[in-house]
Amino acid sequence: VAGDGTTTATVLAQAMIHRGFKAVDRGSNPVLVREGIDLAGKKVAEKLLEMSRDVKTSQDIANVATISSGFTEVGDIIARAMDKVSKNGVINVDESKGFETELDVVEGMQYDKGYASPYFVTNRETMTIEFENPYVFVTDQKISTIQDILPVLEQVVKSSKPLLLIAEDIENEVTSTLIVNKLRGTFNVVATKAPGFGDNQKEMLQDIAILTGATFISKDLQMKLSETTIEQLGTVGKAIIKKDATTLISGQGDQSLLIARKQEIEAQLQNTTSDFDKKKLQERLAKLSDGIAVIKVGAATESELKEKKLRIEDALNATKAAIAEGIIPGGGAALVRIQSELRETLKHENMDIMRGITAVLDALSEPLENIAENAGYDGTATLETFRTQPKEIGFDAKTGTWVNLIEKAIIDPTKVTRSAILNASSIASLLITTEAAVAENKDEKESPAPAMPPMY
Repeated sequence: VAGDGTTTATVLAQAMIHRGFKAVDRGSNPVLVREGIDLAGKKVAEKLLEMSRDVKTSQDIANVATISSGFTEVGDIIARAMDKVSKNGVINVDESKGFETELDVVEGMQYDKGYASPYFVTNRETMTIEFENPYVFVTDQKISTIQDILPVLEQVVKSSKPLLLIAEDIENEVTSTLIVNKLRGTFNVVATKAPGFGDNQKEMLQDIAILTGATFISKDLQMKLSETTIEQLGTVGKAIIKKDATTLISGQGDQSLLIARKQEIEAQLQNTTSDFDKKKLQERLAKLSDGIAVIKVGAATESELKEKKLRIEDALNATKAAIAEGIIPGGGAALVRIQSELRETLKHENMDIMRGITAVLDALSEPLENIAENAGYDGTATLETFRTQPKEIGFDAKTGTWVNLIEKAIIDPTKVTRSAILNASSIASLLITTEAAVAENKDEKESPAPAMPPMY
């Protein structure tokens, strides 16, 4: 999903389908009409990209998010989030326990595993551990006995620096020994389990190793824990370990290796088709780059919270789409401009294909007319007046005036409108060549209450 263009796609699809069916009813070959619809849809999408302008400033980002959500404060908070974690950073939308919507930014790299035991805690009030300039031990192996890590522990003790252990698993006996030595004041140490699982776990551990400058003690390479030296440990400026999360700030790894790692992840992002893999890769890239921003949505009631959260998620998708492909004049203006241009240039010698092309071109004015009518104006009259206006001028349905759309921030993400066109033409061409469609018959009666579970 590109963003919040579902309504635009539906309006366009309906208009294309009606016109396509009319052409078929008059004797046109549905396969050729379909070909014309596909051809015109792709041509409109190309023209939108040609018309697009880049999103350059924080204000551009705020404008896109504001238009999408309908709220200035949503635009502002999304713009601030992107300022904090960069345009390509990960921004999550979560529910707040309070009434206010707020922005929380996790600086540095964070993974979702905390201390192995509360006895490691150094601050009893906050139940956290904070280490300054600790060593970081990174492995995907299980630490079964204290003998596995004793040689490197002895070296760490001599350095008087704290140690963060990140391992696939840690035996209780090892945890107990570490705690006893910590309580005795022998050294400062905390153990956490590795984040993720399977291949993703190995990749995340390798990320941590590169970020901190550690050597990843990998079981695949048959590296022995007992042979680890202090030179193979990484370091960070600060480590904050909580019950269920660990944050690493100011990793001391080699910057050239870090840049290469980011480029590697970016290449994988381009090649993957799995939404799950894409999400995990984006999270890893953000953790190595700028951290993660969390927009915590607050509201007075549950229904308001859900509605507000959906608005922010839509606005966030629209904003990401704008960053990816730029913006165009909004309010349906861009589509009508393209309609006028393609009526002159997009022709075909086959009449049935031409009817498919016309079905798409005729549909392009529907969004502008609908916007005007929904605001209480005459859609047809508004469209006719629009055609006489200079290129940059369009209709502001909120005030009923003709304005410079870009200057007034009446804009749409190019990707959203382009996706709407491609999806609408795809659905229209599919239905026009379909004899019958099977749809679920939605029963208007209320569903009975679920049965009470058995008691034991």
